[in-house]
Amino acid sequence: MREKRKNNSVKVLLRLLPGTVRPVPLLFLVFIVITVCHGISWGVETVMQQRFFDQAAAMAGGSASFGAALTALGFLGAANVGCQVLNGAGNFLPEVVGGKVLGHQSKEIHEKIARLSPAVFEDTGKLDDINKAEAGKENAFWFVCDFIALLTFYIPYFLFMGWYLFSLKPVLAVVIVIIFLPTALAQLIRMKAFSDLEDESAPVRREYEHYEACMVSREFFRETRLLGGFSYFKRLYLETMDLMQRLKYRASMKSNLFELSMRILTVAGYVGILLLLFDALMKREVSVGAFAAVFNSLGMLYSLMEEIICRHISDMAQNMGSIQNYLNFLDLEERKSERSEEPGWGDIVLTDVSFSYPGAESDAIREVSFTLKKGETLAVVGENGSGKSTLVRLLAGLYEPKRGSVMINGNDTRKLSLGALTARTSAVFQKFQRYQMTLGENITISDRFRSCEERELDRICDMAGTDRKDFEKGYDTMLSREFDGVDLSGGQWQRTAIARGFFRDHDLIILDEPTAAIDPYEETRIYNRFAGIAKDKSAVVVTHRLGSVKLADRILVMKEGRAVQLGTHEELIGQEGEYKRLYEAQEQWYQEG
Repeated sequence: MREKRKNNSVKVLLRLLPGTVRPVPLLFLVFIVITVCHGISWGVETVMQQRFFDQAAAMAGGSASFGAALTALGFLGAANVGCQVLNGAGNFLPEVVGGKVLGHQSKEIHEKIARLSPAVFEDTGKLDDINKAEAGKENAFWFVCDFIALLTFYIPYFLFMGWYLFSLKPVLAVVIVIIFLPTALAQLIRMKAFSDLEDESAPVRREYEHYEACMVSREFFRETRLLGGFSYFKRLYLETMDLMQRLKYRASMKSNLFELSMRILTVAGYVGILLLLFDALMKREVSVGAFAAVFNSLGMLYSLMEEIICRHISDMAQNMGSIQNYLNFLDLEERKSERSEEPGWGDIVLTDVSFSYPGAESDAIREVSFTLKKGETLAVVGENGSGKSTLVRLLAGLYEPKRGSVMINGNDTRKLSLGALTARTSAVFQKFQRYQMTLGENITISDRFRSCEERELDRICDMAGTDRKDFEKGYDTMLSREFDGVDLSGGQWQRTAIARGFFRDHDLIILDEPTAAIDPYEETRIYNRFAGIAKDKSAVVVTHRLGSVKLADRILVMKEGRAVQLGTHEELIGQEGEYKRLYEAQEQWYQEG
């Protein structure tokens, strides 16, 4: 269980503030000035109320003129108008600032993900962190807004009102602070309860989102319906939803019951203030105007104090868990790289390489050593689970070895940035992407800066076994029914993905079992065409079908994470070992062909 750093509210604010101010510094400054003026304006209005009521009472007693009372009324009206204008501006600006800041935070999250090691995505705990970060980014912005509002609106208002009430009767200012302490304590309890809830609920949330996708997403729904799995996934979905609701109910009940008891004490304190104020009036310690102004402002004082504690502080407390998770995500260890320049094309040397996935008890790759020579085509074969796909990810520099080293043209992959490692590498994986874009975009997206004439694109598609003439609108055919286009069969999608890999300008290309949906004979034809573009370049072909591996210069045989054989087809077939066993098990396919 990895330890997560937790900070107090002030430290969290200091962490979040630069990212909130940076996208809109001038607008944020305007927001602060307006909220300060807004907070003070409500206090000024209370003073204007006292002056008006005192002037009105004096005019009724004959000691003041109508003009003086009318002037006091004008100042009161101006103060009220100013409050409303500033209130509107103060509510509008956060929405404007929020849109820009949330966009900046989304970019920050994606840039952070790009700097993480690809192996992170094999760790379910790290996937939880990413999920929590997405949930916490918006809460992070509103946390800053709430905190800024406390500092620039509420504190100036209460300081002004505290001074005003203290000048009337000192005990009034003291009691207002005391009666709201119970509610503040309740929010501390809420903060702890919902912080724990966020940690418990993130894995559950990922589960029910996956089950929901299994029921309704385009990727899953046909197989789910055909195999009768809908009711099964529905049951799992409802179970995880029920668990999520029980977790929320438990946290809410714990915090709400405590808050209820504290609010009862708060109401009792409010009644006590009214009695103190009435007593002061009877003893002529305050004027009638002061009594009326304070009496009118008590509702405002109470509602604003309640707003601070039960809305802003409550939201901050409730969201602190998700915000902390957002910060924990930003603190995740990134892939360390000292150099961003490309390593150049050359030999790839693996020396005693071992690798294990996060949380795994054993190594997926164990003490593998060999050299992929510059310009060589290497076939990697072995049974499922033998470590073939893991090995090619190490070869490409996507994964960093746990022990040993991977050197590309004399450069350690640990010291190179991911961008430098992949700049001249292309790949086609078994689990390729089906972009809802046109046929041409699906192919050329692998190298958007490369200009290519249609004739060249036809040549690449021909090598991948696809033809634009099979599509009504050629390369402009939309490959998505959701956007008024067409859908492709599994084999057609695989050929499109292979064309995408061929299109990218590269020095090293990896084909990681990309032809699973294509019959062995068509696979052989594709690999034979592939041999043409792989000439004078480094290539790695991963397959569990051995009929096509003769095109390779050498064959690496994997078994249980180890490299057990390395040589040409003729060398390996002539000796007892894993390769001969696998080849003979599949031999009838090739004889029939």
